[in-house]
Amino acid sequence: MESNTKFNTPEAAAFALLKERKLTMASAESCTGGLIAKRMTDLSGASAVFRGGVVSYATEVKADVLGVDADVLAEFGAVSEPVARAMAEGARRIMKADIAVSTTGVAGPDKDDRGNEVGTVYVAIAADGETVCHKLNLDGDREAIRIAAASHAFEMIIEYLK
Repeated sequence: MESNTKFNTPEAAAFALLKERKLTMASAESCTGGLIAKRMTDLSGASAVFRGGVVSYATEVKADVLGVDADVLAEFGAVSEPVARAMAEGARRIMKADIAVSTTGVAGPDKDDRGNEVGTVYVAIAADGETVCHKLNLDGDREAIRIAAASHAFEMIIEYLK
């Protein structure tokens, strides 16, 4: 892997900004299955900024570990803006991080049980009492959707820190 200082990837740019500002981050991932955590920890020195991540693939993990309200999950479904927001807020709280990102969506090959189309992904960032969520409609196969969602999470961190 090339040097972090070249910012050749969104995670390297996010890492540099977090380190410069002496901030920490965490992740709560569903459809990306730990890809955000992997990409961050691939960077040398990641322990200076990355607190940890939760892969909450099962709905019960979203509720039991991240603290997503069961009523919110029942009403809106796991692939929704309220759940993405709650996941990011939960990760920030349990990891004691300055910033947390979350992903929840449908990577395919089929729609989910609520009819969300393949490529529907919600990415949220929680920081300083503010939570922002983006709904993405991504194209491609499972891998392409997961990579794009993880990249978007890092881009949200970069945007927030700029």
